[in-house]
Amino acid sequence: MAWKNPWYNPALPHHTPEGFTNTTPVVNQPGDLKRWRNERKAAGLPKPPANGYECFTEKWWQKAVLDREQTDGLWWLGHASILLRLQGRYLLTDPVFSHRASPVRFAGPQRRTPPALDVADLVQLDAILISHNHYDHLDKGTLRQVLRRFPEVHFFVPLGLGHWVRRLGARYVVELDWWQSVVFKGLSLTAVPARHWSMRTFWDRNRSLWCGWVVASDTLRFWFAGDTAYTPELLQIPEKLGVLNVAALPVGAFAPRWFMSKHHMDPQDAVTLWQQLGMPLAFPVHWGVFELADESLDEPVNELQCALNETAKDIVNFRILKIGGYLSLTNYTASLKKM
Repeated sequence: MAWKNPWYNPALPHHTPEGFTNTTPVVNQPGDLKRWRNERKAAGLPKPPANGYECFTEKWWQKAVLDREQTDGLWWLGHASILLRLQGRYLLTDPVFSHRASPVRFAGPQRRTPPALDVADLVQLDAILISHNHYDHLDKGTLRQVLRRFPEVHFFVPLGLGHWVRRLGARYVVELDWWQSVVFKGLSLTAVPARHWSMRTFWDRNRSLWCGWVVASDTLRFWFAGDTAYTPELLQIPEKLGVLNVAALPVGAFAPRWFMSKHHMDPQDAVTLWQQLGMPLAFPVHWGVFELADESLDEPVNELQCALNETAKDIVNFRILKIGGYLSLTNYTASLKKM
C-alpha cells in the first residue's frame, strides 16, 4: 500500500498527499546528481584547506568552555550545532558529535574537526531543536548519549520526526508545522519555513518536514535557519514574528553552485539576507566540520569575509566565530532595550 501523508492539509501549499514540498518547488534536471558526482570525482574534490587540516583546526577550533553564569549567550559547537542559553534555559540545535554524518560507521562524510564539547560537559539541557532529518543534522548516536544524560529533555521537531525521536526513548516530543508555535518554560518556539528537503533512506524522501526555528525570550528573537537555500520567502519570518535580533545563517555546502544553490545558501546569499534583515547580530554556521560539497573546508569563511568586506558598510554585527566559540548576548540584549 502506498504511503499517505497523515498530516496532509490541502490548504497548505507545502503539504502534498505524498509528503512535503517547498512552496516554490525545486526542479532538478534528469542526470544532475550523476553529473555532479562525475565532475567531483574527476576534479578530485573537495581539496584540503590551505595549509592542511591540522592548521585549519588550530586556527578555527577551540574547546567550548561552559561557565555557570546565568546570562544570555550561545556557543557555536560546529556545523549546525548551537548551544543557546536564554533566561536560564539551555537549548541545543541539531546536535551531531559523532565521527561521521552517516548511517554507518565505516563510510560517509567524516568529521574533520573535533567536537567542541562532549555530552558529559553539559551541566543542563532543557530542549533540543531539530531542523530536519539529514545525517549531518539528526544523529542517532549523539541523541542516545543526550537521552542517557538528560532523560527529561524536551524535543521540538518538524512534522514527521516525532515517531523517530520517540523510538530513541524521548519522553517529551512536540511536532510542529511551519508557523506553529509553543511556549516552553517562558520561551516561545516557532517552526519557520526553509527551502530544503528531507531524506534518510531511499524510501522516505520528503515524508518529514524541514524547518528553521525562532526562539523568542522577553528581550530578543533568535533565528536558527537550519538548512536552507536563499529565497525571498525567508523575509516573511520577521514580517510575521517581528524583528530578528540574532541569526545563525548557513554558509557551507554551496559548491558547485549550479547544483547546490537549490538547497543551500552560499556566503554571498547569507550576507544579502543579513542586510535585508537589517543587519542584526549574526554568525555563520554549517561549515568547518564536514565536507559535504565541493568547496574546501575553509572556503565558506574566506568567501564570507570577502563578501562582508565588499559591503562597504558597518559589518561589526556579523561575527565569525571559531568552532567552540562563545557569543555573549547580555550586553546586546541591554542595547536592544534602549532602542
